[in-house]
Amino acid sequence: MVLDADPVRARATARPGVEFYLGLRNYVATLRRLGFDDADLVAPGSDRFYDGVVAHGAAEAVVEQLIHHITAGADHVALQILGDDSLPTLRALAPLLWEKP
Repeated sequence: MVLDADPVRARATARPGVEFYLGLRNYVATLRRLGFDDADLVAPGSDRFYDGVVAHGAAEAVVEQLIHHITAGADHVALQILGDDSLPTLRALAPLLWEKP
């Protein structure tokens, strides 16, 4: 996840931590099953790919994206904070996540 309301900046922040997975056949095979195609999965990855796999936006928007996974049937969601400093992200998200059922 990336806390940044600017999608272009958020994708740029996410790329160094996510592009690696586009070189792993097992991840790419799973991503294909999830509906991504060659145009999405050739490094560095398409905007559609980053928008689909990296929650980004303001804190409230990121929390809603995380909650969407739960309501869609996920029994857990692993959080990976992308960028240089995770503490501000944790501080922004903690009170919002604490309030959610």
